Amino acid sequence: MLAKNEKTIVMLWFDGAAEAAAAHYAKAVPGSRITSIERHGKDGPGPEGSVMVIEMEFAGRPLLLLNGGPGFKPNQSVSITIYADDQKEVDFLWEHMSAGGSTMACGWVKDRWGFCWQITPRRHWELMTQGTPEVKARVFQAMLKMTKFDIAAIEAAAKG
Repeated sequence: MLAKNEKTIVMLWFDGAAEAAAAHYAKAVPGSRITSIERHGKDGPGPEGSVMVIEMEFAGRPLLLLNGGPGFKPNQSVSITIYADDQKEVDFLWEHMSAGGSTMACGWVKDRWGFCWQITPRRHWELMTQGTPEVKARVFQAMLKMTKFDIAAIEAAAKG
């Protein structure tokens, strides 16, 4: 069953791990849950009963996960941003989404399946879009020195 009234839905391509990834993602953010699992039939391209597509809500938005096989690998040219409301949420998302994967500069993590996520404090985005040019420059420079975001350091940079 596809999400009603949606014009676009992001689909992530997996090589057999869509179900494990969906369970992992569902634990990351409130408002996330698996809504349906479509399995291959006896005449499907995959083994009968194996997962073909998972539909889920991720933070209340539709997300599809496809077990498409080894043909394509995720890369850093596409990422998904998760906005965090406070440092506790930044810390949780950072650990959860990078578990079995890796961390990168400027709030980016790569999960164990190779997908990139930006764990970004809402406050950073507010300062970068609403601050004066001087505030934006200081906040941006502070971000460049970070791997995981530190909201207190971002606030300090904003104040000068």
